[in-house]
Amino acid sequence: MDWKIIRTESQYQAPLSRLEEIFDCKKGDVAFDEAELLVMLIEKYDHDTEPVF
Repeated sequence: MDWKIIRTESQYQAPLSRLEEIFDCKKGDVAFDEAELLVMLIEKYDHDTEPVF
């Protein structure tokens, strides 16, 4: 899949679901790079949308 920056809650669900599917992949697996990318995209969205205290 062609992943892009997550900007809305509805866009957030697909990468989150995909990461759950491939979460246990190991370094060297085909899905490992995809998992790293999804983590970065999800963390950025979380950081950008969570309130700062």
